[in-house]
Amino acid sequence: MVNGLKAPWLKNYGDVPHTLTYPDCTMVELIEEAAQKYPKYCAYEFMGTKRNYSQFISEIILCAKSLRAIGIRKNDVVTVAMPNCPQGIIVFYAINMIGAVGNMIHPLSSEGEIAFYLSDSKSVCAITLDQFYGKFEAIKTKVKLKNLIITSIKDALNPVMKLGYEVTQGRKVQKLPKNADVYRWNDFLDEGRRFIGQFRAKQKTDDLAVILYSGGTTGTTKGILLSNRNFNALALQVAAMSNVIVPGNSMLAVMPIFHGFGLGISIHTVLAHGCKAILLPRLVLAEYAKALKRKKPNYIAGVPTLFEALLRLDGMKNADLSCLRGVFSGGDTLSAELKKKVDTFLKEHKSPVEVREGYGLTECVTASAIAPYHIPKGGSIGFPLPDTYYKICKVGTTEEVPYGTEGEICLTGPTLMIGYNNQPEETKNTLRKHPDGFTWLHTGDLGRMDEEGFLYFSQRIKRMIISSGYNIYPSQLENVIDSHEAVLMSCCIGIPDPYKVEVVKAFVMLKPVYEDTKAVKESIFELCRKNIAKYALPVDIEIRDEMPKTLVGKVAYRILEEEEARARSAR
Repeated sequence: MVNGLKAPWLKNYGDVPHTLTYPDCTMVELIEEAAQKYPKYCAYEFMGTKRNYSQFISEIILCAKSLRAIGIRKNDVVTVAMPNCPQGIIVFYAINMIGAVGNMIHPLSSEGEIAFYLSDSKSVCAITLDQFYGKFEAIKTKVKLKNLIITSIKDALNPVMKLGYEVTQGRKVQKLPKNADVYRWNDFLDEGRRFIGQFRAKQKTDDLAVILYSGGTTGTTKGILLSNRNFNALALQVAAMSNVIVPGNSMLAVMPIFHGFGLGISIHTVLAHGCKAILLPRLVLAEYAKALKRKKPNYIAGVPTLFEALLRLDGMKNADLSCLRGVFSGGDTLSAELKKKVDTFLKEHKSPVEVREGYGLTECVTASAIAPYHIPKGGSIGFPLPDTYYKICKVGTTEEVPYGTEGEICLTGPTLMIGYNNQPEETKNTLRKHPDGFTWLHTGDLGRMDEEGFLYFSQRIKRMIISSGYNIYPSQLENVIDSHEAVLMSCCIGIPDPYKVEVVKAFVMLKPVYEDTKAVKESIFELCRKNIAKYALPVDIEIRDEMPKTLVGKVAYRILEEEEARARSAR
């Protein structure tokens, strides 16, 4: 027992500390501490632009003064609708410095979604790129937004790269109207240069600092309220558990800053330890491969679909990946078969490391467990991060089940969210006080724990298919289908059946060297018949050129369900 919690995994931690000391400071103060230690180390690199930590802190301070100059105060909410670019991370930490709250949203969100995010968070200010100005202009009568700051990719570029951008991608961006009621980036910074007075706010480490929007544990969009402590604890936990974070090393940061994985791991964890974030504003596979080969990062992090895409990318054929010291997969399930394929790919390209899967959700920022570096165990998502504890409960209860028994994954630790924005009932249902006196996050995910403390993820409870009373777990079927030599990846959904309620349909992407033929499909069916119980066998296999993806790159199984429903209703 540790602090009243069972922790069988502690004996397997090796030299990884199972408890840490967390600083009583804000996110930006943790970055400032890194800057004091490593002022000349590169903090970020973006399309030819580089800034060391000393310069980066100066940019944050100027931006903080600018926010104060235009009237942003402590506890105000500022929406950041930005890709991974310098302005995005500068304003993120500047918001934190003045004690405001950063509301991080996807810039590709629809007008309706943006209006919801702004209204739900009660944002008083927003910053976005010039190419998204039209969305904010279209909804300005629906929301109360005092200030809109518009920047451009070219604002972060050196003169040569700026010229190149203007004659290529910049030509596609519609110019802002001269009378647009906005602060242009450079004018905004000029406000800060003229500002005189106090701009830093006194804060507590448990104060609200960030809002991230997610489907939550029940699948509906919710604003997840996160504190300084949540992000700082994560940064220290990941470094301790991964055992590979070294000041001066670099992360190829393509996971977006509006996502807990991208913001928490690829940005905050990296910058808190004096590493360099190589910022990629969007995932274009050819550009990602080029950056991977040219920049030689020490760490890469992504969702399984990113790694799946790398396997079939021509530009990676002769890549030397001996630079890698950490390869992390999260945000979605990494099947055992895809892990084998990725590990083989890494080995063939001289990588000294294999991919390490993590598990988490936005309600605890992102990762809360990761496969340990010193004890590989196939199929497991690993151990909890330091000071994070897991239990498996009978679904719908706080009753803990025996080791090896499947149930709902619950966790507690220093990264647990404050709650859901404006949704007290949902917060109460998700953060529950158990008889042991601790507050536990009910994840909505099925899993189990073995007697050594290794965790195993099954799937979302909501995604379970029930056919003739049998529980069918799509992730288990996908793992079988993915093992076929012709299959690159698969996704299984439940479709209505008049007798069985639901039956399984599988969607499959083939490797580039294979074609959609009757023989290939029959071969996949044969593999299923040998390895899947009769009641769970797919009734149909549809071969697809691509899988629909969510905005952060997960396989969008709900879109497949919607497409299938429309197709069935049209028959």
